[in-house]
Amino acid sequence: MQLPPTNEIQKRRDKLSLTQTQLAKKAGVSQSLIARIEAGTVDPRYSKVAKVFQALEELKGREIEAKEIMTRNVVGVKAENTIEQAASTLKEHGVSQMPVYDGENTIGSFSEKIIVDRISKGINMQQFSNEKVREHMDSAFPTVKPDTPLTIISALLEHNNAVLVQDAGKTAGIITNADLLKVLHK
Repeated sequence: MQLPPTNEIQKRRDKLSLTQTQLAKKAGVSQSLIARIEAGTVDPRYSKVAKVFQALEELKGREIEAKEIMTRNVVGVKAENTIEQAASTLKEHGVSQMPVYDGENTIGSFSEKIIVDRISKGINMQQFSNEKVREHMDSAFPTVKPDTPLTIISALLEHNNAVLVQDAGKTAGIITNADLLKVLHK
């Protein structure tokens, strides 16, 4: 049996949104072997390359999951923070929306849209900036598990600014429309 050229491995891995480590685990080879094959610095044994291509074929039909596209470092704000603090957090981290926490629990969401909406209504900005986030937050983002398929996530994003990924009751990541664009790059 003739195998495809080894330069196909990275192309196929990227198309499936897999890391070298994920592919190596599935194929039963080391991540460093995958890296060396992709870099063209090793002439691997036929049996190893066959395992890698077999793993790629098995993974081809599966759907992308939340854990593969989520942003892991979730920026959030406490309900008792002021609007000024929340606006600074949005700006500092370059995000347009974030969850609102009361302790470890997500109780709402806060976004640039809230600020723009209040400004367009002509409110007193000095007074507004000193008010608590809790007084102006929107409802909490929906939550999903790390293995939730992309089709469900995209449906949730049609009606929400973001989706939180929770694992064992803790926030593990956040997915926005921008994260969906990662899928198109592959």
